[in-house]
This record gives sequence, C-alpha cells and structure tokens, in this order.
Amino acid sequence: MAATASVTFSYLAKKTPVQTWYTGKTIFVTGGSGFMGKVLLEKLLYSCSDLERIYVLMRPKRGKSPQTRIEDWLKLPVFKRIREEKPEVYKKLVPIPGDVTSDKLGISPEHERLLIETTDIVFHCAATLKLEARLKDAIEMNTIGTKRILDLCLQMKHLAALLHLSTAFCYCDKEVLTEKVHDFHHNPYDLMRTVEWMDEKALDTITPNLLTPHPNTYTYSKRLAEMLVRDTYSNLRVCIVRPSIVCPANAEPVEGWVDSLNGPVGIMVAGGKGIIRSMLCNGEYNAEVIPVDIAINGLITIAYTLGQMEEMPKEIPVYNITCRETKRTTWKEVLDLGKATAYEYPFEAGVWYPDGDITMNKTYHTICVMLFHWLPAYLIDFLMFCFGQKRFMCRIQNMVSEGLSLLQFFTTRQWDFKSHQYQAIAKHLSPEDNVIFTMDVDAIDTKDYLRRIILGGRQFCMKEPLSTLPKARIQLKCLYVLDKVAKAFLLYLMVWLFLTLTGLKVPVYEMLGWA
Repeated sequence: MAATASVTFSYLAKKTPVQTWYTGKTIFVTGGSGFMGKVLLEKLLYSCSDLERIYVLMRPKRGKSPQTRIEDWLKLPVFKRIREEKPEVYKKLVPIPGDVTSDKLGISPEHERLLIETTDIVFHCAATLKLEARLKDAIEMNTIGTKRILDLCLQMKHLAALLHLSTAFCYCDKEVLTEKVHDFHHNPYDLMRTVEWMDEKALDTITPNLLTPHPNTYTYSKRLAEMLVRDTYSNLRVCIVRPSIVCPANAEPVEGWVDSLNGPVGIMVAGGKGIIRSMLCNGEYNAEVIPVDIAINGLITIAYTLGQMEEMPKEIPVYNITCRETKRTTWKEVLDLGKATAYEYPFEAGVWYPDGDITMNKTYHTICVMLFHWLPAYLIDFLMFCFGQKRFMCRIQNMVSEGLSLLQFFTTRQWDFKSHQYQAIAKHLSPEDNVIFTMDVDAIDTKDYLRRIILGGRQFCMKEPLSTLPKARIQLKCLYVLDKVAKAFLLYLMVWLFLTLTGLKVPVYEMLGWA
C-alpha cells in the first residue's frame, strides 16, 4: 500500500518519461471515431495533457460536420473524466475533414501542409471491421487507405513514430503467430489495381478463391496492408501493432465502457437476453481477448518506445498485443463465469431464460438452433402479428446467425500468439509509467472483469441503468419457471410422439397404471 501511494505521489508531482516524451508533440489519428480510437484520444488527453495538439481525420456523418461530431463526443461517458477534471485539454482535439477512402485522404492542401509541417506521431487506426464486408470495400479501406497514409507520412518532416494498427488474426494459416511480417503469395499492389478496374460482380465471384486461407475480407485486407507497411519501413520510423479481440474497458476511462455490440460483447448480451442458446465453440481453446484500456496503453507506450530507438532494427518492429500465457482463459471458463455473472446482473426483458451452451457437435448445434433459436423467433413474430405489432425476432435471429457463422472460425481454433517484444516494453518503463499506462493483464480478476463487461454492455449499449436490476431479477425468475415448464412439456410431447408412432403407448401406459 505504501509503495502504491509513493508511486502515485511521484507521478502526480512530476511528469514521467512517457509523459515528458509526449510533451509538445503534435499527433495525427485516423479512426478516432471508432471504439479504440475514442479511448486512445481520451487517454492521450488525460494522461499526456501537455501534448501540443491532436489532429483527427474525420468525415461528415448524418449531416453533422466533423467539428460538431467532436463537440458531441464530449457528452459521451468515455470522456467523463475529461469533462469533469480537465475540460480545457479537450480544445487540443482538432478535426481534419477527410476520409481514408478518398484520393489523398480527401484533405485540403492547407491541411495537408499543416500535417506535413507539424506532425510528430501518427496512429493509423482507421479500418472497416466488418468481417462480412465485400472485398472491394475492405481493400479500399484497409489496404489502399493504408497506402494513402504511408504516402502522407513519407512527406512529414518531423515524424518520430508511425503506428499501424493491424490484427493478431491476420495470419490464419500459421500455427504459431509470431511478431513478424510473413510473406504472402498475393501482391498487395496487384490487388489494389484489380479492385479499381474489375467489375464488382466479377470481383465477388472470385473472392472466395482469393481469400483462401483467410475466412473473411477483414483479415485478408489487413494482411495485405501489413506488406505495404513493411515495404515502406526503410524510409519510415514505423511499426505494426496487432491486438487480439478487443473488449470493454477494465478500468479506464470508465469501467466496462463499450460503444457497440460487436464481438464477445454482442454474444454476451444476446446470451444474457436468451437469444443465443447454442454456439459452435471449443471450450478448451483459449479466449484471446484484451481489454481496450490495456490495448491503448500498449499503443501509447509502443509509440514512446519506437521514438526512443536510436537505431532501428533490421526488420520492421511488430507487437502482438495479446495476453501472456500465464493469463489465458478458456472459452468454457468464460461461459461458466459469464453465465453466473449474468444471473447475478440480468438484462431487462429477456426473450428466454439465459441458459445457452457451447458445443463442437454440428448436428447437435443445428438441432438446438432449430428448437431454441428459430422456433421461438417464429412463435414470437406470430404473436406480434396477431397483436398488430411490428415483427422483429426473425430479423434479429438472422443477424445473430450471420454473426455466429463469422465468429465460429475464431472460436473453433486454437491460437498461439507470441508477444515477447510487446511484453518486454513494460520492463523498460519507469514504475510510474507502469502505473499510469499499465499493460499488466495478470492483475485483472477474470470474474470481476466479466462483471464489468456485462454491466458495460447493459448500461452503454442496451441503455439499461443499474436501477432496473431488481425488476430484471424478478423477470429472470419468471423466465426460469417458464423455461422449466416449457422443457418439461416438450419432453413429454416427444416421448408421447415416440410411444404413439412405435405402438408402445398402450403397453407403457398399462405398465405405469395410466391405462
């Protein structure tokens, strides 16, 4: 306790080495409106407040200008402590109108000169995260967009560090995923030219063959982008950062903060609502997830590490932001702890009692999906139709089915990530920086973190305040009774049908004395 207090006092009294390095720096960020982007901006403003300015590449959206969008962000929970403790630093956040899918990023000549003359650090986080995106869209955003960023950075006069955000899953054909860029039989420049001239219908036709061995356009386009970054390494101080599945915040800026139902959060919410009852997943395999605040602390300290290097290594630095082998948790452990937590902190208005399971038996999974996903969905929509209400359950089940089919590639395989270079960063940080920019996942209690994920999904995505928990617990008890009654009736019906069809009904009834 005394040691913690002394460290806290130390970093309150003076700037740490990381904070000192960021002092006076001008930063350019792409993808700032995304989940990780917002947390990155908040953490930089809060913990490195003496930076000069952060330029954020942004496009107008839903009729709102980039400036209006940034002003609206301040109202979000993610910026709560900035709003309450350091509102003045928010003025350092400056939008640059543009888009990575536009030629020269769609920025004006004036803004281009400004970035070239003043930028010290670049965080390239912009990407389409849609696993089901069409190949043209994925390459346009993730690959060609990266090329445009590289072209701009090559002109920057004071660039100390460029971080390209990739994904730990971009080498699906490798049994062990190390911190290096591997060769690929496809040339990114050829693919970029192909999507420019080829008809979209023809491109969609050849997409399955092009993607092999990749399961989707996201990992494929990200792999191509890494090759572009590697090819530019001799002329740029750049590195590649690969987080695994990024999940809600553990502690910062708000416990459990999340802004979408993508990935594991969507599964937990749908499972907690009783929508998902079965999922193809190997419970013995590791759940490769990382809290967003840990990942962002990694990004900030990696930029610092890159900027401190007197001599760059021969090969481009790559950092896998993944859990240590000592902290890996299996999917079964996540399911068991997640269900126990969901029972303690239930969601409102669940469709059914949340008692789903995981399996590797495709036949059993298909039967469960038919009985517990689609049958209730059609029943609920039929009732909604009878009462003159808008039908929604079949549409939701369609979305759930598509999402699960995309995710099962990652949940039915064992991933072996090596992160020695990433883990080594903390060893070279000061004690104060290891507190402010903690990357220690070993210190996180899994059960407590799952509670934060569920409460975060409940509050920030489903907009269900904690004050509704007592009502939700009553609803959960009612669903439990309904679930048991329905299962007993279904079992009775199946046995009755079997006995009737096999002609055993009369003798069995006579034996039981029911005749």
